[in-house]
Amino acid sequence: MAENSKSVLLPVVAAAVFAGLGRMVLQKIKADRFARENRVAGPVDEKTRQWISDVVRTPRQ
Repeated sequence: MAENSKSVLLPVVAAAVFAGLGRMVLQKIKADRFARENRVAGPVDEKTRQWISDVVRTPRQ
């Protein structure tokens, strides 16, 4: 009887996928931390805040 050959491809692909996902998560965490510390989105005045609220609440036609 022939022995079952163990494929190395699946574990390698799985490791690459998990490494890529982990890298994306770390980049997202770093970007969020940077944006929070540096206040990339500045303060919004009342007129702009009201316009955003109106745009979000009204459905598109």
